[in-house]
Amino acid sequence: MTIAEPNWDLYRSFLSVLREGSLSGAARVLGLTQPTVGRHIDALEQALGMSLFTRSQAGFIATGDAWALQPYAETLAATSAALLRAASARGRGVDDTITGSVRVTASEALGVEVLTPMLARLRDSHPGITVELSISNRIENLLRRDADIAVRMQRPEQDVLVARRIGNIDLGLHAHRDYLERHGTPRTWEDMAGHALIRVDTENAFTRKLAPLIAGLESSRAALRSDSDLVHLSAIRAGLGIGICQVRLAQRDPALVRVLPELLTIPLDTWLAMHENLRTNPACAATFAALAEALTAYAAGTAPTG
Repeated sequence: MTIAEPNWDLYRSFLSVLREGSLSGAARVLGLTQPTVGRHIDALEQALGMSLFTRSQAGFIATGDAWALQPYAETLAATSAALLRAASARGRGVDDTITGSVRVTASEALGVEVLTPMLARLRDSHPGITVELSISNRIENLLRRDADIAVRMQRPEQDVLVARRIGNIDLGLHAHRDYLERHGTPRTWEDMAGHALIRVDTENAFTRKLAPLIAGLESSRAALRSDSDLVHLSAIRAGLGIGICQVRLAQRDPALVRVLPELLTIPLDTWLAMHENLRTNPACAATFAALAEALTAYAAGTAPTG
């Protein structure tokens, strides 16, 4: 059986209903009317020959077929967004100003605490560039163009990526001065047993790799568990306990003290990467060059603090 190819608007409505759980929610997100979104869902179900949602008073409940199609629709959405970014950044404006949109992805702490001032300086040099900053601790797929440029804490393996090594961004144990004044400064691993730790909540590949380095801290009580880098940093700043954060970030705050630096340093091999097809994209090339310079200075400890 030959299936007539549905147009992209139908898939876009499908994704929005899947995410929002209702026609009204999807209509608000898309800027369409509720009946229009409903017609899109009906048309897509008819074209594909399957039921995607169960209609109920509680909203639209996705079927197994809908969840099976989700990753393919997500890929279409990412490709469409990448096409629009590429089209917007193909050249320069009439005054020779570089224009266009660039999607950058980075981990939480790096994106919020480190990249934003760098992007402010990029804006001063290239006001025609719009940066879409995706903050996530998961690795975005550059080959699928989920993002144009990625800051990664590991060497990219794909040959079709342009990669620049930034250097090591070190992690270490830190605490607020107020916390250490109340509870004392640990001098050995054994001293850590009496302290409150800020820990991760869910085991993952990184924490498994980290485990041998922090062996001996199992007896320390957890003051807070979270998988968010930003929560860890905020908790350290609040004096909640001792936690791991970037050494360079902690050095910006005179109230934060590094704990046991001679016993624990975790180097993160940091890289900047983008798809090689974006070499000739002026906005991507300018953003890549600016971030490479700024991040290298940050890793080396020579970056501006403001």
